[in-house]
Amino acid sequence: MQTKIQVRLTPSESAHGPSLIKAISQITGEAESSITGYQILKKSVDARSRQQIWVNLSLIAFIKEPISKRFIEPLLFPSLPSNAKEVIIIGAGPAGLFAALECIQLGLRPIIIERGKDVRARRRDLASLNKEGIVNRESNYCFGEGGAGTYSDGKLYTRSNKRGSIDKILKIFYQFGADENILYEAHPHIGTNKLPHIITAMREQIEASGGKVLFEKKLVDFVIEKECIQEIITADGDRMKAAAYILATGHSARDIFTLLFEKNISIEAKPFALGVRVEHPQSAIDAIQYHCLVRDPNLPPASYNLVEQVSERGVFSFCMCPGGIIAPAATAPGEIVVNGWSPSKRDNPYANSGMVVQVDVPAAANFLKKNKTELPDNHPLLLLAFQKEVEQAAFKLGGGLQVAPAARLIDFCSNKVSANLPDASYLPGLQSAPLNEVLPHFIHRSLQEGFKAFGKKMKGYYTNDAIVVATESRTSSPVRIPRDADALHHPQIKNLYPCAEGAGYAGGIVSAAMDGQKLAQQIASIV
Repeated sequence: MQTKIQVRLTPSESAHGPSLIKAISQITGEAESSITGYQILKKSVDARSRQQIWVNLSLIAFIKEPISKRFIEPLLFPSLPSNAKEVIIIGAGPAGLFAALECIQLGLRPIIIERGKDVRARRRDLASLNKEGIVNRESNYCFGEGGAGTYSDGKLYTRSNKRGSIDKILKIFYQFGADENILYEAHPHIGTNKLPHIITAMREQIEASGGKVLFEKKLVDFVIEKECIQEIITADGDRMKAAAYILATGHSARDIFTLLFEKNISIEAKPFALGVRVEHPQSAIDAIQYHCLVRDPNLPPASYNLVEQVSERGVFSFCMCPGGIIAPAATAPGEIVVNGWSPSKRDNPYANSGMVVQVDVPAAANFLKKNKTELPDNHPLLLLAFQKEVEQAAFKLGGGLQVAPAARLIDFCSNKVSANLPDASYLPGLQSAPLNEVLPHFIHRSLQEGFKAFGKKMKGYYTNDAIVVATESRTSSPVRIPRDADALHHPQIKNLYPCAEGAGYAGGIVSAAMDGQKLAQQIASIV
């Protein structure tokens, strides 16, 4: 017999098989000897009480019958016929890869072109970026196989369940090598150390089914006639054509936004968020969140999610990485961009998070005018210009190459330049600097007030043992590429399908993957 039950246990009980069997026995009324095993369906941690932390489990108990392994029916990716219609997918990030897999299931041949390198070759460029501060414009934390998602932590949590099937995305990741726990954890996470192998397995499946993945193949131009792309042109001079084109180039492909603008293809400025990365010792966040001096080893490293309104402007945490590191995410020399990621075990001694402020057109336009970079308020690249200017200011105040400007947290809020900086995870190095000279005044002031408010919500958060690093600026795309609400193609170009984060329609691995699937389904319905 199998029965579904809910169990609430202490962390140590949840990690101890006999204790869990005992709890199942008490709930079901069956003898412990009759319970042959269990299978976890959902797992979450409830740390709201100061007296006791609980682990909530939804599970299937097996009673008087052999336990069966979790069965996930694998998705089939058939070999495509020679006459399958082709879809060119520009970008091999989560959106592009999942669009390609969906195309295969729907009988379309995907051809992915990616400006960057495969994950193995890309790793060497990331080593140069971290150790020597050398930025490769085409191969970095944002560009290359798997996109920004490959080396930016692997969080799989999203609230965007109306976009598509979250379960299907998780099952595909599991099918290609992710751990089983992503299927039941409340906040599933793969880890940057494991994602490259999974991404490689996806690419191998695409190729085995008859699709193509072409690296170091950068889009530089379109040929447009009669409201359709007739062919695309790549940097090496190749001309390629297909029935449809999915544009999944990510939020940092600035040359694509410029190309669209120069060809009079409609794009628009999109509000986004910009700020800093803040890093604490992980032990400090554990103590705050778990109300303890030392974290129970059966609990995961603690995280947090913070938001505050400051002068009618949102200040909020973004991409919080427990047990993680801060990484250099610039895509061109002369700019400082930081991001965060965690390995699968989340066992680094630091906890970092983006702490960002909402940026709208009026605020950005006012900042650019003060800096004598004047663009019309309705210019579609206005917010992109704002983003660029802040990143370049951070570079000028850093210590050269990818050394980032930083300050201790209370010093930052007191307008002080820190006399020294604590140890931190950012490998290229940090330079103590006046961050008010990097960040626009409205962002700097909002962050100061936000940090003070967060210190009241989380006793111990507001401390000079924490460090603030500029700039966290690639939270989402500062440009939206419009598309028809029903047909999903660009209003001017009937076979161009703007996709996911770079087009302004997604915000993370799972939502981007679902958007890629949705566009593949739409294309299959009409070609």
